[in-house]
Amino acid sequence: MSGLRAGGRELVVDGRLCRVARLDGDAYKFLDDPEPVLADLRESKDRVDLFTFMQRMPDTAAKYRYTVEWENQAILPVSTFEHWWTKQIGFKARNKAKQAEKKGLTIREVPFDDELVRGISEIYNECPVRQGRLFPHYGKSVDQVRKLSATFLDTSIFIGAFAADKLIGFVKLTADDTWTQAGLMHILSMLQHRDKAPTNALVAQAVRSCADRHIPYLVYSNFGYGKKTQSSLSDFKERNGFQPVNLPRYYVPLSGWGSLAYRAGLHLRLAERVPEPIAAKLREWRSAWYQHKFQLKPEAFQGS
Repeated sequence: MSGLRAGGRELVVDGRLCRVARLDGDAYKFLDDPEPVLADLRESKDRVDLFTFMQRMPDTAAKYRYTVEWENQAILPVSTFEHWWTKQIGFKARNKAKQAEKKGLTIREVPFDDELVRGISEIYNECPVRQGRLFPHYGKSVDQVRKLSATFLDTSIFIGAFAADKLIGFVKLTADDTWTQAGLMHILSMLQHRDKAPTNALVAQAVRSCADRHIPYLVYSNFGYGKKTQSSLSDFKERNGFQPVNLPRYYVPLSGWGSLAYRAGLHLRLAERVPEPIAAKLREWRSAWYQHKFQLKPEAFQGS
């Protein structure tokens, strides 16, 4: 992955066969006018084959004439915390959040400082596998975690879950530049404290933090991933009031090869090109291998 600046915005470029550029913080940061970025990319000496960007809520209808694909997002409309608590979430999610309080967890917004970074590092390094996949931040040093976590600090809110003053879970909540929506950029809890339901309590505080700041939409990444439309994670999101919303994602070819690569589907991840029955079997084999290799408990293969 490499960096690039265009139209006054920071971009990241990845891919080998097809070099795809997007905003740094894509899905958390948005373009009101893509043309300055595209103009600079067309003049750039750096090779970029394709540029992609997504619309923010609440604009769910495509408003540009570029090639569009629809990307599902898990969206929670936020008005007040009380409305979410009484009208939007399921009985099980409400009980889980209450369970966290009964088991002594404290949930609060926290500053970004060395203490938080050390706590995040410990959470990251608890287990090499999460939700049946190798966890990309396992094994990172404290300095690496600090650099990873320090992005977009001017529009980010950190929330911690504490058991006896020990950080056992956290949220990094990142708003777009207009504070119209905030996305759960990171939400993670220690597997050994799963019985205390910290993730449910963290989601509850994220809703409260949005309501307090009059942020009307809370986003929990994708609702489904690739052709896998249902999972324990999507069930968790649905129980907490998130619903799938399709938003326009645009693709703008910047070269002849970019046009060909897009038509060939080379901009898609491999998992999105594999038929779901085959992908499901591959996930089963992968989980079995990781469980054998690392001698892991079932918690490492479950959603929140």
